[in-house]
Amino acid sequence: MGKRWIFDGHIAGIGTASGLRAVVGIWQDSPFGSFADVMVQQPSGHRLLLAPRPDVAEFIAATYTFDEVRLVDVSAMLGERALRVDAGPLAIRAVTGARTFLGTALRAVPRRLAVHPRWLSAVSPLAALAAPGARTYGTAGSGRAEYYGVSDLHHVTSAVVRWEGADAGTLAPIRPAVTFGFSSVPPRPSVARVRTTVVQS
Repeated sequence: MGKRWIFDGHIAGIGTASGLRAVVGIWQDSPFGSFADVMVQQPSGHRLLLAPRPDVAEFIAATYTFDEVRLVDVSAMLGERALRVDAGPLAIRAVTGARTFLGTALRAVPRRLAVHPRWLSAVSPLAALAAPGARTYGTAGSGRAEYYGVSDLHHVTSAVVRWEGADAGTLAPIRPAVTFGFSSVPPRPSVARVRTTVVQS
């Protein structure tokens, strides 16, 4: 393997009745320090990255596919039962529930194994069965490969989402799946504990 970048944190997937879908990355540890970013897919299919700094935007835009990139202040706070996101035109106030059945199963796998690229390559077909649209391994932009190691999962039980000051609608499944890269978040809104490993081929 070539150069690798490791991101430890959480990914939240939110869908709304209007068709707005958002994927929030909350990274406690990364090559860029602690930061948050948001990928938004609008009902039209338009894909937008909301990033806090040019270096973060450059890396993410080289790894995923967007129609537009905006530099905005991004604030994301994840508490025991709450998620709060403010990112330019997007505001999310969400409530998270208890650990899911899948989350309990994921926690049974030792984390060192659960985030290892070889393991993630092997279990990717099973991940697609457990969470349609989701993958644990695939190719990314700029000749990179990417591995998603999920070690916990909680459903989002309610959310208020505003886009450019307007209500984006009630919480809804993330359908159609987002198309920023080879994998989508699960269809049901959720927050996952995740380690993302990006490797230069």
